[in-house]
Amino acid sequence: AGVTNDPRGLDQRGCWQSIALDDYLAWFRTLPQALQEAVWRRWGAPSEDPKHRQGRLMIAGIRLGETFVGIQPLRDLGDDPLQSYHDSELVPPHGYLAFYLWLREHYRVDALIHVGKHGNLEWLPGKSAALSAECWPDAALGPLPHFYPFIVNDPGEGAQAKRRSQAVIVDHLMPPLARAELYGAMAELEALTDEYYQALGMDPRRETLLRERILVHLRDTGIDRELAQGRTGGEAAGEVDDERLLNELDTYLCDIKEAQIRHGLHVLGSLPPRDKLAGTLVAILRLPRGDQPAQRGLLHNLAADLGLPPAFDPLAAGAEPWHGPRPPALAALDDSPWRSAADTRERLERLAHRLVETHVVAEGCLASLAHDYPATAEQLRHVRSGLWAAMQRGVEMEIQSLLAGLAGRFVPPGPSGAPSRGRLDVLPTGRNFFSVDNRSIPSPAAWSLGEASARAFVERYLQDHGDYPRRLGLSIWGTATMRTGGDDIAQAFALMGVRPVWSLGSRRVIDIEVIPAMLLGRPRVDVTLRVSGFFRDAFANVIRLFDRAVRAVAEYQEPGEANTIRAAVMARRQELEAQGRSPEQAAREAGYRVFGSRPGEYGTGLNRLLDERAWRHADDLADAYLASGAYAYGQFPESGVAARAAFEHQLEGLEAVMHNQDNREHDILDSNGYFAFQGGMANASRALSGQAPSIYHADHANPARPRMRSLEQELARVIRSRVLNPKWIEAMREHGYKGAAEMAATVDYLFAYDATTDLVADYQYAQVSQALVLDDENQAFLRKHNPAAMEEMAERLLEAIQRGLWREPGEQGPALQDLLLEIDETREVAAP
Repeated sequence: AGVTNDPRGLDQRGCWQSIALDDYLAWFRTLPQALQEAVWRRWGAPSEDPKHRQGRLMIAGIRLGETFVGIQPLRDLGDDPLQSYHDSELVPPHGYLAFYLWLREHYRVDALIHVGKHGNLEWLPGKSAALSAECWPDAALGPLPHFYPFIVNDPGEGAQAKRRSQAVIVDHLMPPLARAELYGAMAELEALTDEYYQALGMDPRRETLLRERILVHLRDTGIDRELAQGRTGGEAAGEVDDERLLNELDTYLCDIKEAQIRHGLHVLGSLPPRDKLAGTLVAILRLPRGDQPAQRGLLHNLAADLGLPPAFDPLAAGAEPWHGPRPPALAALDDSPWRSAADTRERLERLAHRLVETHVVAEGCLASLAHDYPATAEQLRHVRSGLWAAMQRGVEMEIQSLLAGLAGRFVPPGPSGAPSRGRLDVLPTGRNFFSVDNRSIPSPAAWSLGEASARAFVERYLQDHGDYPRRLGLSIWGTATMRTGGDDIAQAFALMGVRPVWSLGSRRVIDIEVIPAMLLGRPRVDVTLRVSGFFRDAFANVIRLFDRAVRAVAEYQEPGEANTIRAAVMARRQELEAQGRSPEQAAREAGYRVFGSRPGEYGTGLNRLLDERAWRHADDLADAYLASGAYAYGQFPESGVAARAAFEHQLEGLEAVMHNQDNREHDILDSNGYFAFQGGMANASRALSGQAPSIYHADHANPARPRMRSLEQELARVIRSRVLNPKWIEAMREHGYKGAAEMAATVDYLFAYDATTDLVADYQYAQVSQALVLDDENQAFLRKHNPAAMEEMAERLLEAIQRGLWREPGEQGPALQDLLLEIDETREVAAP
């Protein structure tokens, strides 16, 4: 049986099976009494279920010979399945249970395949591990063999399916990757900028004319505002002279051009087309993994072969002037001006793409390459025998392993992680991935990155505010922790001034060590964690370790005022004692720094409100976030205790909120988790204190060079590099209804970020509306493949107008209204 959680992927004409109500009730009475009572109490009699028809419960799906393909039922009877995915108390309705009963006992399937990331079976109520007969995933699924194709870089949600629904994972490649490059207005700006620098000092009249044209272009496209986001110290856009604006433009265009974006979706069992495949390989080979030629970054090997300066790091290249050599092989690639180090990197990227496509994908002769590019040829030789062979083998295994599992044979295990972050060991795909030893979190490698990222945050905050940060809110997810070995928790330790202690043999974390303030060289940062439900379930030991670290620092006496954590805990302890708490209870509550959902629950409480449009003001979203996450965790016996007052106290005093992203195989507008955690925390802090905290995004895609941006900068970067990019839009069109659904999801997440942070500008809404909804070509695609996605995007953008988030929509507001009216009229005409 194949089950998909996306009904738009099926032809639903006549797709119904059924099970007799008496047969269902006979099975239902065999369930534990507590489960029976919970279903009757929540849903009533089976005859009240919407899937009940004339004494039978209906099953959605079609038979294709020996195979049944069905739509996974909703956990709720509402219209939006996303609302109830993670509800830990919502028991499944009768129609849901009848679906899996029919598969097991009536159609008598030998195995089940769930397709889609992710379904809802593994999130039904019950224990998080070692399930019993009273846990709903076990009750619904029974002892069936269960297979689950899953993207290789998502070990967290895959682990949830393994531990709660006995899934055998068959992992698959991430989507193809590509450089964003420049397009439209930004390509024009780059051309104008190149002309301007050519005229500089040579033709004053042309120089002045080009300067004016560039500045007008910046204001027309809103890029001048995005350049202002990177300035520090409260400097306004009007206070910056034109020369500096032009210098910043060069850096900005370089950053957008080199951004890594998804270039389509992965098709199970298939490699992407040749050009996309070459771009993906180049993206995977960017990061150095060692000192030998086969382990160095591809661009680094090319730079060495071409005689570029040893100090030149292609991955760090920016708008600084290029004074190095200009090898003919690079000069011949592009006749545009070669002014900056970023221009050098761009030429290296193009050459790398050409060489990989010719000598790896097309398997051209490497002997001829070795004469001019010895290090690169050696690397590509290893790539052909290793990485390239593993990718080819992997896509074969994505199908073969599934068939082998269905035939009762062993599906081999393999590690999980992000290939573009240097994790080439996760290839080949098609394996039953595993994650990490939670006792080794954070790993030594994660600690190195965490220290560097902590320094980057402190430096950025100091530049922005003229003082050191002292109170920070940080969200931590289980999936990211599994991918990275604990970058986030390591960063939190480093900010607090605490170092992990590893055992010599196993390299497991056995203790923590407080770093003296005189060695730290700055005040300690009081870090409050909001952990995901999966992190709580999978890394309880890490939560206990962090709680131990907080209390160790709170008890650590040192001269001066650098120990902000001790000062905060002592002050809060006195407040609680004055309110009547015992000294012991006051000391415990004053040290609460890890908060999450109630035991057994998941999420932040925001998705349902936003999906149902059931909120009036941003304070409503803040209240939902606070109610959902106000449970304290640590090493104390009652871990998971309700602690809303403590949660509010911590959030009210936040100076900054930060979230980390560990790879570029996705971005912050690809998932509802980013706005729910980061935006939710920032919005709650604003509602409590009356002042919005600074919001930062830490980019850990290159572990050697973590980068710190404001959230406003990161949103602008993602919108420019991916959302408006014709390369991404055209790649989505290749995937029909699913590509349209990806567009609609991006608009939803953009709206939700604005609802929680108020950081999306009017011109950004206008540009997104034009590119995805009002553009004639894309609208024709949506009408043909997924008109529901077009309607959803138009409704969401109009909601932004109605709520005052998009304040001045201009002509696009009426255009969106006209589009919805047209859709309604077409629907009325088509109705019988």
